Amino acid sequence: MKLSGLIIAAVVMALTGACSTNPVTGKKELSLISESQELNIGQRQYAPLRQSQGGDYEVDAKVAAYVNDIGQRLAAVSDRKLPYEFKVLNNSVPNAWALPGGKIAINRGLLTELNSEAELAAVLSHEIVHAAAKHSAQGMQRGMLLQGLVVAASIATQGKSYANAAEIGASLGAQLVNQKYGRDAERESDQYGMKYMSRAGYDPQGAVDLQKTFVKLSKNKRQDWLGGLFSSHPPSQERVQNNISIAAALPKGGIIGRERYQKMMARLKKNRPAYKKYDEAQKALSKGQATQAKGLIKQAITMEPREGHFHSLLGDIEQRNKLYSNARKYYNKAIQLNSDFFYYYLQRGLVNNRLNNNSAASSDLEKSVSLLPTANAYKALGDIASNERRYGDAKKYYAKAAGNDSAAGKAAYSSLVKLDLADNPATYIKVRTGVDRSGRLLAELHNTTPVAVTDIVLQIRYPDSSGRMRQLRQSLQGQLRAGEKNLLKLNISVNRAYLRNVQGSVTGARVVR
Repeated sequence: MKLSGLIIAAVVMALTGACSTNPVTGKKELSLISESQELNIGQRQYAPLRQSQGGDYEVDAKVAAYVNDIGQRLAAVSDRKLPYEFKVLNNSVPNAWALPGGKIAINRGLLTELNSEAELAAVLSHEIVHAAAKHSAQGMQRGMLLQGLVVAASIATQGKSYANAAEIGASLGAQLVNQKYGRDAERESDQYGMKYMSRAGYDPQGAVDLQKTFVKLSKNKRQDWLGGLFSSHPPSQERVQNNISIAAALPKGGIIGRERYQKMMARLKKNRPAYKKYDEAQKALSKGQATQAKGLIKQAITMEPREGHFHSLLGDIEQRNKLYSNARKYYNKAIQLNSDFFYYYLQRGLVNNRLNNNSAASSDLEKSVSLLPTANAYKALGDIASNERRYGDAKKYYAKAAGNDSAAGKAAYSSLVKLDLADNPATYIKVRTGVDRSGRLLAELHNTTPVAVTDIVLQIRYPDSSGRMRQLRQSLQGQLRAGEKNLLKLNISVNRAYLRNVQGSVTGARVVR
């Protein structure tokens, strides 16, 4: 049997032994991700993902407590015991999501659209089922299986375990909550979520009413809904009918809680115009309309002075206008109102850097990355360290930012190359070797960096006609531009049988200033 056949057979045998019983549905299912891995993923991704989507809603603490109470009441009757958490995010997009391990969030923008406690219970119980029935984990498994046979040969020959090869990146949380659930997963979450509602004492009709509302909104094609909840939880008339059938089979009656819900959400709903002004101000600033943005956000602050996002946006406007001291005052106010959001520290760090207060800037930027690592913060920390001639620290910061494809990430990579290339030229200038038809040795140099390099020193180790290893060092004239490849014909003849023993590397180079 060929190696590929052996690998496929081994994978199939491994998969047949990786089945478990779904704790919600009772069905036998493939399970490549253990519960401990689920819990670890949820725990690691929950806080940074919340940070990246606006942070926790802090203006009215009783809203978060209320949502958590309902969530825990529903979680207590679920078919799978997990360390469930329920958070309200300070985000206008109507959305809710669940990570593996029971980490659940609902946006401020969705809460303002609901009408009763039963509707809220319908949303939360639906997300509980996604976590309890391992729907996110199953999505990860599908991706792993699609890649599995492609990378299997590489894994087998390199001696790496499957777990090591399937290392999870930092963006996993966003990928999980943005994935589209299949129809079966949505149907299961509706069905069992309504059962949980009934067990917890809520009227399952709330789930029917919720889906009817969602269908109407989807027909109206509201962009905020299409880009939020509907992108991962598409509504349909079929789901409405399914929910009607499920509700008919459950006990009648239960908590609806319209008055209590409206009371608990009173401040949030009252502030909807303020957040609308904020969203409009953000859009205006993104278009360069700073004066218009400032007028809008000041109106928002008049309506709700305790929202940190509003003051932070004023800081952004003043920073855009290069009024850095003014900007810092607004970021100070935002941090006073909410001391746990990364963006406020990031922006204050950047203006402190502009004001040549490097100590305060470094402190703010370090606090920012402790909440959410960003290329902007690491790039700024690298710049500060470089200016202070702490080049080792600067390289570490730049390296952390350099993996990001943003403008800051690319700029950090350029800065890293400028500091590090002279010490580690082979990291950045790659060499491939071969021979031409006459047996003369060829060396291709590839400058993988975004900067031009010069004073390149090429070292070649090669076997002579008798097989003895020889060494050639050659200094090259001129420049190798960013991304450029240069093919060199060397005055060396190599027997093709010995070609695999040829080794080429760059031992010297510098960045063109």
